[in-house]
Amino acid sequence: MNPQHQEQSQITQLFSHLEWDGNQFKHQPGSVLGSIALIAGTTIGAGVLALPSVTLPSGLVPSSTVLILVWLYTLVSSLLVAEITLHTMRCEGLAHVGLLAIVAKTLGNLGARIAGVTYLFMHYGILVAYIAKGGELLIYAATKILGLEQPLPNWLGTTTFTLIFGGTMYLGRERFVQKLNSIFVLIVIASFLGLMLLGVGQIKSSYLLFQNWTTAGNAISIMFVAMFFHNIVPTVVTQLAGDVTKIRRSIMIGSLTPLIMYLAWNAVVLGSVNPNILKDISGIFDPLQVLRNGSSGAWLSILVTIFSEFAIVTSFIGFVYSLLDFYQDFYLIAQSEISSFPLYSLVLLPPLGLGTINPNIFFIALEYTGILTNSILGVIIPALISWKQRQEISPTDEKNVRLVPGGKLTLVVILLIGISLIIKQVSPF
Repeated sequence: MNPQHQEQSQITQLFSHLEWDGNQFKHQPGSVLGSIALIAGTTIGAGVLALPSVTLPSGLVPSSTVLILVWLYTLVSSLLVAEITLHTMRCEGLAHVGLLAIVAKTLGNLGARIAGVTYLFMHYGILVAYIAKGGELLIYAATKILGLEQPLPNWLGTTTFTLIFGGTMYLGRERFVQKLNSIFVLIVIASFLGLMLLGVGQIKSSYLLFQNWTTAGNAISIMFVAMFFHNIVPTVVTQLAGDVTKIRRSIMIGSLTPLIMYLAWNAVVLGSVNPNILKDISGIFDPLQVLRNGSSGAWLSILVTIFSEFAIVTSFIGFVYSLLDFYQDFYLIAQSEISSFPLYSLVLLPPLGLGTINPNIFFIALEYTGILTNSILGVIIPALISWKQRQEISPTDEKNVRLVPGGKLTLVVILLIGISLIIKQVSPF
């Protein structure tokens, strides 16, 4: 065996995490389970609540087929994000690098400005949606528990949500938050299984047989939002110390878990709702309200609330981490002060303000942070960076790492799909 290839095959990670506990440094190896939970938690968020509203017009089989194709596309593009992150870390000798820093190093200042504006627009938009919906669910739960005739004010819900979960991230160490997030993901899965068991009793086979393939493509935008977790991939690469095997496994399992849950959730809701209901509804279809009013009673309503709240919380954690990475990349604050109060204020206060001013902003925020921003950040820019990186380094170089096979042809296909999705989104036809 070529000595260079032998040396390359022995490289399992780029560095080791050391954490000072007050007395000594302790090794903190990356956790595959924790990374899977972070990816799954980031993915299972607002999208799962909005998904049935756009899949009902096409029916179960067409929408499920499109959802699987969207997952495959997001899987390949997320592996591409991991690839360009690993490449940059290896070539620059960095223990941490975010997507925006990679863009600046590879595509220059213009590319960094475009990506930065898109990144901020998407993340703040999603955080507005999470804080608004998370606060609304807290108010709903408190009103029911306390037996109040009048609901509590909206500002109290959004503020409480931000203080509880944003404060936990600010005060807790990263490893503690990762473990807590894993627990939250387990709560999401447990409540989801309860929803499935109770919801199955409401399914009618005639509803499942309905198919309208001509409207299936209209759901792609929300599906792409639902399956988007690319922003957290650089964090996962860092937490796993650049271990390619662990990273690939985490992304595969971490994205497959939400896909299975989405498919099951889609089947239960679409099997419980007459597709002709949309003819009589003006405005946004709310599948949660349909389940709450079903024949399974109060327990289903409780499980819907628990599932919804913790699905939002797990995604909220992932997006807050991503914004922290953004500001760290551009050195707006010293790295040693990454957990400082001003930084968390910069991340949390703007979406808290907007979510409080307009409590109905949930669906609006999702609509405007869909394919346009996700395609630019998660698909087009990573493909362009990978194209340039692959030209600059030999395939036999020990610093080279390929998580996405196929060479330039694969990158061209990814770029064409991303551009076509944007054209479809902005086209008036």
